[in-house]
Amino acid sequence: MLITKAPDIRPSEITPESVYVNRRQFLRASSGAALGALALAGAGAAAFRGAAPVQAQTSLGALKKSPFTTDEKLNSFDDITTYNNFYEFGTDKSDPARHAGRLTTKPWTVKVEGLCEKPADYALDDLLKPHALEERTYRLRCVEAWSMVIPWVGIPLGDVLKRFEPTSKARFVEFTTLYRPTELPGQRTAALDWPYVEGLRLDEAMHPLTIFAVGLYGKTLLNQNGAPIRLVVPWKYGFKSIKSIVKIRFTDTQPKTAWSVANPREYGFYSNVNPEVDHPRWSQARERRIGEFFRRKSEMFNGYGEQVARFYAGMDLKKYY
Repeated sequence: MLITKAPDIRPSEITPESVYVNRRQFLRASSGAALGALALAGAGAAAFRGAAPVQAQTSLGALKKSPFTTDEKLNSFDDITTYNNFYEFGTDKSDPARHAGRLTTKPWTVKVEGLCEKPADYALDDLLKPHALEERTYRLRCVEAWSMVIPWVGIPLGDVLKRFEPTSKARFVEFTTLYRPTELPGQRTAALDWPYVEGLRLDEAMHPLTIFAVGLYGKTLLNQNGAPIRLVVPWKYGFKSIKSIVKIRFTDTQPKTAWSVANPREYGFYSNVNPEVDHPRWSQARERRIGEFFRRKSEMFNGYGEQVARFYAGMDLKKYY
């Protein structure tokens, strides 16, 4: 329950994640009582852990707790940093943690362009400097039907976008991930048409739930989680929350987003969590919270409907999925 009441490989080649994880759990359980207990207690991320390069993190100091947060049990730091979708590092859940240490994130510049009055190249510190960081504990729901609860550190995206003064013609905002195949080995494959692109309607981007995240668990982001700056849109499937952003573009037309281009039958532009619309290869009615054995019922808009359902009034959410 919310505290506030305020207003991979191409998809056709992916083994359903639930089948893969359940197989791993069965093998563990059959190897002995002790391993079986481990599978029940940590049914998820532990199966994918491997040696990861050490990355330096910096404490982000005292943080204000946002009213837009959840009181659900947090996933562990280990869960959150070793079980990731970040195809730029590889398509396996363990690839990001294994390969992310090679990515250089300093210096970092974000280019702002398109239908706005203040286009420019902004150093990351200049982008963040006017804003106070706050902790935002959100659910993250993946289209593969698993979920986590993550204590992000960030700032409202709308506060940042307003500084660029989008024009009256701007209706969407497009985001682009870093393209650097020398450090992002997944970009040397044809898993997607690189660089990764995502987008939101401008009103979605301006909603106070939508944030730029720069940390988790009180420290700066690790590379596998989207360092140094990523989007978090908690009522949408996780792939909408684009990582390692280097460009923001205001536009009057709907962006051609990476997964929608790769497989429009399975990945729509809106990508709202909707348990009534199954993925063509699995149900979205239930989800597996990482760290739990049994599945739980999925919630419309990932439980954030009270805040965002009004954006989609009158829309056929089975058509505009």
